Amino acid sequence: MHAALGAGEQGFYNSAFPIVKRMPQLNDLAWDTLIRNALVFDGNGGPPRQQDIAISDGRIAARGHALPTAQAGRVIEGEGKWLMPGLLDIHTHLDLEVDLEPGLPEVVRHGTTTVLVGNCSLGTSFGPQTQGEQNPIVDCFTRVENIPKPVLQKCVKAVTWNDTGAYLDHFEQIPLGPNVGAFVPHSMLRVEVMGLEDSISREPTESELARMEELLSQAMDQGYLGMSTDGLPFHYLANAPHTDKRIPTQFASFGEMKRLLKVVRERGRVWQTTPILEHRAKAFLYFLLTSGRLFGKTLKTSALSAVRFVLAPEASKALLGFASLANSRLLKGNIHFQALGTNFRIWSDGIVSPLFEELESTSELIAREYDDVQGRLALLNDPEFIARFRADWHHGRRGRNLAHLKARLGMPDILVVRDLHRMIFDGAPVPQWEGESLQDVYDRLERFQRGLEQAARSDVEREAFAAFPRPIVDDAEFMLHMMRAYDKGFRFWVDVANKDREGVLPLLLHRNTMPGFNDSGAHITNMAFFDGNLMSLKLAQQDSLATVSTMVRRLTSEPAAFFGLDVGSLEIGAQADIVLIDPEALSQWDDNANRQFIYRELFEHKQLVSRSDGVVSHVLIRGEPVWQEGDFTPALGARPLGRALRAA
Repeated sequence: MHAALGAGEQGFYNSAFPIVKRMPQLNDLAWDTLIRNALVFDGNGGPPRQQDIAISDGRIAARGHALPTAQAGRVIEGEGKWLMPGLLDIHTHLDLEVDLEPGLPEVVRHGTTTVLVGNCSLGTSFGPQTQGEQNPIVDCFTRVENIPKPVLQKCVKAVTWNDTGAYLDHFEQIPLGPNVGAFVPHSMLRVEVMGLEDSISREPTESELARMEELLSQAMDQGYLGMSTDGLPFHYLANAPHTDKRIPTQFASFGEMKRLLKVVRERGRVWQTTPILEHRAKAFLYFLLTSGRLFGKTLKTSALSAVRFVLAPEASKALLGFASLANSRLLKGNIHFQALGTNFRIWSDGIVSPLFEELESTSELIAREYDDVQGRLALLNDPEFIARFRADWHHGRRGRNLAHLKARLGMPDILVVRDLHRMIFDGAPVPQWEGESLQDVYDRLERFQRGLEQAARSDVEREAFAAFPRPIVDDAEFMLHMMRAYDKGFRFWVDVANKDREGVLPLLLHRNTMPGFNDSGAHITNMAFFDGNLMSLKLAQQDSLATVSTMVRRLTSEPAAFFGLDVGSLEIGAQADIVLIDPEALSQWDDNANRQFIYRELFEHKQLVSRSDGVVSHVLIRGEPVWQEGDFTPALGARPLGRALRAA
C-alpha cells in the first residue's frame, strides 16, 4: 500500500491501474520528464491512483504504471508524494507585479500555476491611462489594495501597451511563470471612455455607453474571461482632490451594469463582483443579474465572499441561501461565492489597513499621503475629528440603541473589529508588548495609572505608560494616543473572519462556493494568502483522502471549467502544469506560523509573504521544473513558460 494512505482508506485507493496511455505517434525515447510512483489526483474528483506521468514537449505524454525510466531525460521520484494539476488562484491582484517579476515566485512556491487578474474592477489591461495629472492605476490601487504609491509608480512605468489586445499579446514577450487569465476591469473601462474626472462625477452619455460596449465586446473576442465590478463601500481613490470619492465602477447605474453585462452574458463569460454592503437589498438585486429566467440567458457570476465573520458569523448563510435560490430551476442562475481556506487575518500599520477604510474618520487618516505624519497628527489633535473618531469607534458597541442591538444579534452596521482583545501586536513599539493583545496592555496601563508602579514590567514600558493621558478614559482614547505617539510604527493583526478556521471546510465544499478568495498580490503589508490553496488541501486532509480528491477538483478542473480555461487537467495532451506535495509535511504545517514580513528589492518596500517550505516539493509549468526541493530553478523568470489564457 502507498505510504501516503492511512488505514481504512485502502478501499478508496484500490482500483485496477489503467493501461498506459500514449499520445499518437509518440517517440518512446523522447520523454523529457518522468514522474514515478506518485499518488495521482487527476482533478476529476475520483479516487487517486499510484501512477507514473510522462511529459514531452511541455504536455502530458503518458500515464500508467511502471513506465520505463530509460526513455526519459529526467526522472523525478514521486514515492510518498501527492501529484495533482497545478493549482488555480482565481482572485489575485498580480496585474502589477507580473510585469516587474514575470515569474511570480510568491505564488509559484505554493503550487499555483494559473492566476486570474483584473479583479474588483481594477487592472492594467487598457495601459497606463495617464492623462495630465490623472494617474488612474495609482489612484485606484493605492487604497483599495493598500499598495504604497512609490511601488505603484514603479509598476506603471513597466506598462508598454495601450489596449486590451496588446495587453494579452505582451505576455508572449515576457518570461511568464504561471498562466494568466484576465477580466476587463470596469473602473478602468469607464476611465478609458470617460476619463477619470467624468467617470466619478456624471452618468455616461449614450455614445459613451456604446463605446464601452464596443470595447468590452472586443475584449471578449480577444479572450478575456469576462468583466469585474466592485461595490464595497470602503474602496476610495487616493489622489487629491478625490480622496473622498470611491472608484469609478461604483458610480455606474443598474442600467449601465445590465447593459454591459449583457455583452458578457451573451458570450458565456463571467461577471466577477463584490457585494454592495451598505445597501444589502440592492446587493441582492444586482446579484439577480445572474438569472437566466429574468434576463434571457444565465450569467456566470463569481462574487465575494463566503467567510464566517467574527462579528456576523451567520452572514454567509444569507449569501449561500440566496445562491441556492438564484441557481434553482426557478431563476436559472449560476452564482458562487469565493471562499478563503484559512482564517482571515489582517495586519494593520497603526490604523492603515483595509479594515479601517470602513470608518469615515479613520479613512480620513488613511487618505493622507503615506509619509504625511504631521498631517495625520493634526487630524488626531483636532477636537472635531476626535469626536467623529469616538463615535465611529463605539458605534454598535455600547449604549441602548438600534446599532448596538443589531450588533448583538450578529447583524452589525460595521464589520471592522474594534475590540482590543482581538488585536494582537506583531511589531510592537515596546518589546514587552510583542505577541500580546492591545487589551493586555490597556489593562496594565489602567493598573499603572491607579498607582501600581509594578504593573510596568520594564523602564521602557514605564516610560510608554507615563506618556498616556491620565486618566485613560476608554479604549478609544487608548487608540488615539497610540496613533499620536507611534503613527504607523506599531503593527497588530486581527482575525476578521474564519477565526480558528471554524466552519471553513464546509464553506470550501459548499456547492455554491468556490475556493480561492486569496487576494494574492494585494495589501502587501496587510495580508498574505498566497498559500490559501494549500491550507484548503490541509483542511481536506484532516477529513479524509476522498475529501482531498474533492478539494483538488475544486482547486483545478472545476474553476478551469467555470472560467472557460484549458488548464487544471492531467489528460493526455494537456499542458503539463503539475504540483507534487508531501502529505506528511502538509499535515505538520501551520500557515499562520509561517507569515514573514520581508523587504523585497522588487518593490523597494516590505511585504507580508507566506512560506510553506517542505510542503510543495516540485512545481512544473509547461513540463519545466520551476520549484524543487525548496528552491526555484533557473528557468523561472528566465524564459516563457506560462501563457495568456484566452477564454473558450
